Amino acid sequence: MTPEPPALPTATITRRRPSPVWLIPIGAGLVALYLVGTTLANRGPLVTITFKTAAGIVPQQTAVQHKAVTLGMVEDVTLSPDLSRAEVRVRMNKEGARVLSDNARFWVVRPRFATGSISGLETLVSGAYIEADPGAQGAVATTTQFAGLEEPPSTRSDEPGHSYVLHASRLGSLSPGAPVFYRDVNVGEMLSYDLGNGLGPVSLTIFVREPYDRFVRPRSHFWNASGVSINVGAQGLHVELASIQALLSGGITFETDLAAAGDTASAENAVFPLYESKDAADAAGYQRLVPCVAYFQSSVGGLAPGSAVEIFGIKVGTVTDVRLLLNPGTGQSRARVAFTLQPERVFDRATMALPNDTEATLAAMVGQGMRAVLESSNFLTGQKAISLHYVPNAAVAVVGHEAGAMVLPSQTGGLDNITTSLSDVATKLAAIPFDSIGKNIDGILRTANGPDTANALHSLAKTLTDVSALVHTTNENITPLLQRLPGIAENLETATKRASLALSESGYGAGSDTQRSIERLLDQSNDAARSLRLLADYLERHPEAFLRGRAGKGGEK
Repeated sequence: MTPEPPALPTATITRRRPSPVWLIPIGAGLVALYLVGTTLANRGPLVTITFKTAAGIVPQQTAVQHKAVTLGMVEDVTLSPDLSRAEVRVRMNKEGARVLSDNARFWVVRPRFATGSISGLETLVSGAYIEADPGAQGAVATTTQFAGLEEPPSTRSDEPGHSYVLHASRLGSLSPGAPVFYRDVNVGEMLSYDLGNGLGPVSLTIFVREPYDRFVRPRSHFWNASGVSINVGAQGLHVELASIQALLSGGITFETDLAAAGDTASAENAVFPLYESKDAADAAGYQRLVPCVAYFQSSVGGLAPGSAVEIFGIKVGTVTDVRLLLNPGTGQSRARVAFTLQPERVFDRATMALPNDTEATLAAMVGQGMRAVLESSNFLTGQKAISLHYVPNAAVAVVGHEAGAMVLPSQTGGLDNITTSLSDVATKLAAIPFDSIGKNIDGILRTANGPDTANALHSLAKTLTDVSALVHTTNENITPLLQRLPGIAENLETATKRASLALSESGYGAGSDTQRSIERLLDQSNDAARSLRLLADYLERHPEAFLRGRAGKGGEK
């Protein structure tokens, strides 16, 4: 009998709950999914910015910022296919995507030491970063390729204000970043310049911030205020400096006549001329200009465009052109000086004369002797000016006309007259025969030094010695006589009086001939006595007159 197989075991299935350990990987996975989703949600486009150099840019470290807010991070830096530029690929975040537009600008912020300014010093600690400017509001991005700026822009797109264009004959010391002043207040800066085709004027773009842009009006005048202005004039030494920044990087100043009626703020990109100085800008501000011409046949050195035209020392115009005219046929030459008179410097707008009245006034002034004369306005620098003043006894002249300009008669003056007079004196001095005079004087001196002259002088000295001895002897002998003369005259006068008394007592008639003869005799005796007294007095004062005689008027004997 076959034994029965043993009974099979019965399996019991027990259901177990999941282990809590699985919660860890599940949670990690969920966190990873969240992070991936958040990253993808915050991830912006990948843009490429090209620079000339990638100095200071480090992948995964250099950030893109705007107003100190991070907009993206540099992922990679490579060279362009032609090896001319560095291509920086930046992964923008969701916030950074908002600032991307076709007008967006990027530049690297690093320490910069430019003329008149220092920037980016904070990057010495934090490292360089890329600054972004979104551009005008409302613009959209249609590209992911941008050309980075090598220098920071002067203004940001969100800064209110207006840009204007200035035309100048030359750039001078102006450079981007140069300040713009209005009444010595910094109101803007120069953005850029453009030479164009190199033949025309230089175009400068400036930016004026709000609220100062409302002072830029159609009648505003701009001038170059760069460096230091030094003027030596009637007021002494005048030094003018806009600011230290203007000294280093140049500067532009403008002024506006706010009282002018009808002027409103200028529109964006309005064009203005840029004058070289404030004087040129002030001269251009006058609406009435009377063109005039004067011809000179003397040196016009020191006279140049911009020189003053004055009447009684008051500026009334400006020189516009100085040139030399030479006639090849006759060989004659003269200097032609063109200038403009500005009646507004003399008359206000209410009383300013009409053009015809101005010409009539000038013609009348010329008829009274007014002439255009070159005068030295500064002896230190040699600068000259045209002075319109009246010349005494001037020849008759009239006002001419030439191509719409009034031709005023001219006359030399100032140092030219002195030079001419000195030239005449020199010519007369040159005509004097100094050689002949010198030879004659030399002959006379040689004759005077001869033996005959020496003998004559010796004889003269001997004669003078003898005369001196004779005068001394005469003085000694005549002194007693001179002392007795007053007594003799007194005795003679006494005798005359006694004789007159005796005759009157003798009985001779008063009307007899004898009486009259005696009276005449007595008068003559009195006269003789007075003459002797005068002679005695004179000889006592001048004993030498006994030999030489009495000296008359003028020393004549």
